[in-house]
Amino acid sequence: MEGRRQRRGSGYWWILRVFALVFCLGHVSAQIRYSVPEGVKEGYAVGNVAKDLGLDANSLMERRFRIVSGSKDALFQVNQNNGVLSVSNDIDREVLCEDNAACLINLKIVVENPLEIHYVAVEITDINDNSPSFPEKEQHFEMAEHTAVGTRFQMHAARDSDTAAYSIRAYKLSRDDTFEIDFRRNDEDKIPFLVLKKPLDRENTKEHKLILTAVDGGNPSKSGSMNVSITVLDINDNRPIFNQDMYSVTIEENIAVGTVIVKVNATDRDEGLNSDIEYTLGKTLKRKVYDIFHIDKITGEISVKGQIDFEDTEVFKLDVQATDKGQPPLSAESRVIIKIQDVNDNKPDIELTSLLNSVPEDSKPGTVIALISVTDRDSGPNGKITVGLSENVNFELKPSIQDNMYSLVTKTLLDREETSVYDITVTASDSGQPPLSTSKILNVQIADVNDNAPEFPQNPLEIYLMENNAPGASILSVSATDKDLNENAAITYNLARGDGLQNDMSAFLNVNSDNGIVYALKSLDFETMKTFQFHIVATDSGTPPLRSNVTINVYILDQNDNPPVILYPVNANGSLECVEEIPRNVNHGHLVSKVRAYDADIGYNGWLLFSLQEVTDHTLFGLDRYTGQIRTLRSFTETDEAQHKMTILIKDNGNTSLSATATVIVHIVEPKEAFAASNTINKATNEDENDVTFYLIITLGSVSGLFIISIIVLIVMQCSKSTDYSSKYLQDTNYDGTLCHSIQYRSGDKRYMLVGPRMSIGSTIVPGSNGNTLVVPDRRSRASAEVRRV
Repeated sequence: MEGRRQRRGSGYWWILRVFALVFCLGHVSAQIRYSVPEGVKEGYAVGNVAKDLGLDANSLMERRFRIVSGSKDALFQVNQNNGVLSVSNDIDREVLCEDNAACLINLKIVVENPLEIHYVAVEITDINDNSPSFPEKEQHFEMAEHTAVGTRFQMHAARDSDTAAYSIRAYKLSRDDTFEIDFRRNDEDKIPFLVLKKPLDRENTKEHKLILTAVDGGNPSKSGSMNVSITVLDINDNRPIFNQDMYSVTIEENIAVGTVIVKVNATDRDEGLNSDIEYTLGKTLKRKVYDIFHIDKITGEISVKGQIDFEDTEVFKLDVQATDKGQPPLSAESRVIIKIQDVNDNKPDIELTSLLNSVPEDSKPGTVIALISVTDRDSGPNGKITVGLSENVNFELKPSIQDNMYSLVTKTLLDREETSVYDITVTASDSGQPPLSTSKILNVQIADVNDNAPEFPQNPLEIYLMENNAPGASILSVSATDKDLNENAAITYNLARGDGLQNDMSAFLNVNSDNGIVYALKSLDFETMKTFQFHIVATDSGTPPLRSNVTINVYILDQNDNPPVILYPVNANGSLECVEEIPRNVNHGHLVSKVRAYDADIGYNGWLLFSLQEVTDHTLFGLDRYTGQIRTLRSFTETDEAQHKMTILIKDNGNTSLSATATVIVHIVEPKEAFAASNTINKATNEDENDVTFYLIITLGSVSGLFIISIIVLIVMQCSKSTDYSSKYLQDTNYDGTLCHSIQYRSGDKRYMLVGPRMSIGSTIVPGSNGNTLVVPDRRSRASAEVRRV
């Protein structure tokens, strides 16, 4: 014991040196190992853990130095005052570790502030504390007196719970001249045999009493003994003889319990009890043989009493013993070979090993996504396996070099948008009769890649907007869809900026990149621009990003925002007033004057009507409401005044009418005065009228040119589509006195007509059109643009 402590002390110093070296190089966690023999008393000091770990013994209590391991660790305790690990309970190695060669108990020791965890292994060393023991107190043998010298009889083997170092080393037999002991090593055990060394003589000694002692390898050694009794029987000199040295039979697995598979037969030439034979199975067979087969001790029939499985055992070798009833009984042995024939009773087994959690849809054909291994416990044709896949899948099996190993690979290109998940059924079938099969389903998820550009539901789009919209207000919303997923389907919207020319309206528009709402940054004016076009680009967030665009054609609708402009009468000073002189002798219907005006709006908004607002004599003058011509209603009389004043009101036909007024003063003169002044007046009048006519021609030319350009643009745009989008432009050429326009266009299943003063009978004013739009029934159907007004 003192030497062991010295060795342990030197071991502690060696551990301390190692720890010092470790702490110099860096912080490394290590494990301390102690050894303690079993059976030591409580309080036995195993070692100073705190010292070996380099911990300050004075701080152990403060740092809560303790063991925090499991239930077995209750065998030990640590002293927080000095850090000594000691035994706190009885230690029995055989209870703790049973037959294990090494018996280690791992302890986890914790100190706090700072927190440290240390692992300590305590090896429980064996001591010779168990004596050998026999399974029975006495073993009895019956031997015929003619038993040959050298005959061996197996005896009960003793067992010792200690380790190999203290296990059984030898057997001793009490002194006897007739018998001796021998043993045979079987694995780790020594099996004793009783050997007859001298012939038996029943008349001299009828019974022998012996003591068999087993001695272990301890120092001092321990021993155990068993009484052995041998009874010498009268002679039975004929042994049973089997009719075959070996029996062989072939049966199918899963044969019914109780089926007789073979019958052994032995004979004995003796008579009486010495010739009565009993059959038994050998005593050294495996345990499962006794569980599966049974032999009738009288008839020798071997039958099945348990389940036979070819996959467990293909051949059984049975030792059959025939023993007579003589005194002493004689026995003979024979071997029965039972061959098991395989039947197809096992389904194939499929093992799937998935290599990819998800398969990218752009994977090339031949990409390996899983490994498949198939096995069948049966043999021959019953174990030959064919493997197949479910139909209509874009995958196939590729056999590998090793049998029954396959690779599941893609057969064609994949498209997640068409099929996002494949449930692939793998079926394995054997070639037995009838064949057995097994199926497993492999779920293959197809991962998305950015292979689809955003799509607009309709391209191009057409919208109709009223002029004078509020700047910054939304005018429409576009929406695109993407068949991809996640960021590949996250769409942003942008305006496709133009070349900055006159017709480029993209600079005056803005689009919300997230929701596609389009805003007009300025107010639109129908008189300046009647239609324009822009493009919105939808871009996804994939890598690389994909994009598409939609063309939007905007048609601006007119509002009554322009008052009538009077072209005549206009004086040089800018006042809307003129003086007309007419002879008193003019007849009824004489043209006195003509008020000329125009309106920049179209349709009802540009259709002007003339009315007399004020007149000195309603019976004398009349005004044509459409042409603005002032004519006499009757001939003048002597009582009529010489001067008349008329206020002419010119207003359009918008929902909220806009108007202007002009004043015409008529002087009635005698015919001679009118004729004398006619030259001078006509000359001045002609000059004024020439100026007015010049400006009128310029105005009419500008408006007509703009109108013709608009018609050409609309015709070109409509002709580029289907015939349903064609536009017709109508102009009333018979109207006299008012500048007006008439335009017809289409939206969806309705046609809209902006008309002048002469409208077709039966036309209908659309509610909310401000009175300048007519709806003409159209039997042709056309899907309207999917435009959402915001």
